[in-house]
Amino acid sequence: MGSTFSGLNTALTSLYAQRRGLDVTGQNIANASTEGYTRQRVVMQSQNANLVPGVYATTTAVGNGVTVSSVERLRNAALDQRSYAEHASSAYHNARAGSYNLIEDVFAEPSDTALQARLADMWDGWNAITTNPDQLAGKSAVLEQANTVAATLNDAASSLNNQYEAARTGLDTYVGDVNKAADAVAKLNNQIVIATQAGLQANELQDQRAQQILKLSELIGASAVETPNGAISVFVGTAPLVAGFSTREIEIEPGGAARLEDLATSEVNLRFKDTKAAVGAGGSMGASMELLARGGTLDSITKRLDTVAGKLADSVNRIHAEGFATDGTTGEPFFVRNDNGSATGITAAQIRVAVTDPAKVQISSGDPTGTPRILDGNIADRISDLADSKTDADAEYQSMIGELGVSAQSALRRRDVQNAVTDQVDAARDAESGVNLDEEMTNLLTYQRGYEAASRVLTTIDSMLDQLINRTGMVGR
Repeated sequence: MGSTFSGLNTALTSLYAQRRGLDVTGQNIANASTEGYTRQRVVMQSQNANLVPGVYATTTAVGNGVTVSSVERLRNAALDQRSYAEHASSAYHNARAGSYNLIEDVFAEPSDTALQARLADMWDGWNAITTNPDQLAGKSAVLEQANTVAATLNDAASSLNNQYEAARTGLDTYVGDVNKAADAVAKLNNQIVIATQAGLQANELQDQRAQQILKLSELIGASAVETPNGAISVFVGTAPLVAGFSTREIEIEPGGAARLEDLATSEVNLRFKDTKAAVGAGGSMGASMELLARGGTLDSITKRLDTVAGKLADSVNRIHAEGFATDGTTGEPFFVRNDNGSATGITAAQIRVAVTDPAKVQISSGDPTGTPRILDGNIADRISDLADSKTDADAEYQSMIGELGVSAQSALRRRDVQNAVTDQVDAARDAESGVNLDEEMTNLLTYQRGYEAASRVLTTIDSMLDQLINRTGMVGR
């Protein structure tokens, strides 16, 4: 038979449970805008009045009230794993598309000030000389236009190298961020395991850990696997980065190329600090490694630009050397290297106009100082015809820009598609774990009414007990 006073305990447990529900609801509302916060829910369980009933025992007890068995963190593990993978892909494609945008900005095609337009101006300048081969004005104009072309090639090569150096510096920053985030995951693993074994809630700690893992997935394409004790192991590819409470640091192999020109003799390699094994990075770091690799995006574009500069110099020099200047000069190159004045091995970074005096421009097919005196613009005409060549600088540059445009457009499309997929996954995850204020307000009213009702039960029992204790037996007095 139930105790006369048992109702007090039943009402008291309800007060405790409803208050806990109000506390958790308030926590959800307070963190509605907190990034990475996971909605929590109170799980209540009724208490049995007969913990160890006898075989033939009977009772009229209806229970001992309610208890909060746990505060659940409403997280979908499958969506978490999907989110890590999709965010890693988004970070990779965003970084890759951003790199292509910067490369396209270097060339700024089509534009009146871009290399294609400046090449066209130079070819027109050579053509203009043919009508007045004895005038210095046309030759001065050609020298100015050629210097502009050379400067544009120099600037483009310098900009590509600056982009390489910026990406190289950014990779150093990424390495530090990865090591820091991995260390944070290991420390949170330790705290969560200790709290769980002590029977304490570690929901907020798990949210912090999930944020660090998401950061690692975006930085280096990490994946995560939960262990039975509540810790999470983090992997890069198949190699462990975080195992329980311990981490492995990553580093960039010393001596890696610091400039584009250094790629001929050294490469940028990412490795684990302990075993020196290569790291198969994804995410933003994977895009950076692709950008910085020998034969990678920047290296390939630079080599194509060097081919443009080399073909320009070779074709113009070959024809120019056959001509004569007005003072009889012949056999001199028009373009040379910046550093040593050689007409061989010319690249986009190392190209300049060798001729500084308009009178030294070799545009005549014969010697103007000889007998008979020959002064024509045949050489200039032949040089201007290079504009229509299918194998020289213009064609090579147009092919390079066309391929760059196709690659950039492909990168942008893949980025947009991947971001759309990531947004869908995030929306599904938020629907499950995000805080809905309307729902929380409903829960708030539910717990409030429950608390008020439990209080009313307690008041009613108190009144009954007052009647029983203080007024029983007073009849007839």
